[in-house]
Amino acid sequence: MKKSFLLLLCVLAFLFTVFTYMFLSKQIKYEQDRYKKTTTKLRDSITLVKNKLTDADYFSLQNNENAQNYFDASNSAKTIKYEKLIPIVTEKLLDLNANPKGNPFTGQDQIAANKFIINKVKVLNHRWIIADFSDGEYWGEVLLKYFVNEDESISYEVMQSLLYQKQK
Repeated sequence: MKKSFLLLLCVLAFLFTVFTYMFLSKQIKYEQDRYKKTTTKLRDSITLVKNKLTDADYFSLQNNENAQNYFDASNSAKTIKYEKLIPIVTEKLLDLNANPKGNPFTGQDQIAANKFIINKVKVLNHRWIIADFSDGEYWGEVLLKYFVNEDESISYEVMQSLLYQKQK
């Protein structure tokens, strides 16, 4: 009886060990597969976001090699680094918000009590800027031409201005 009890315990211990081994090996494989699927999904998401960002930045001086070449050193009169130009053009345009009548390059006259100021600026290429402006009540967008003068000052010209209807 003692031998059969020990034999039964050995068989149960062996079966328990085999089942535990099978469970753990399947669990490891399951976790590895899950990790692989998650990693693949995340890589696909990152690639998708990267492509969307590339598409969104298609029209920008930072990504437009032809526009960058306009400021190339081959023409000594126009030698300027576009990396430095973008913040300068943006800063000088935003500095005009201090004007008591509002930024003159919104293309809009003051309508209500508040003046129009430019909020966001994007330099599209070596010649154009798109900007968002508002007076807190009305919103609009403006397309500007900009020029880098011989003395490296920046001048602007309104090409088109759009004012959205007031939201109710």
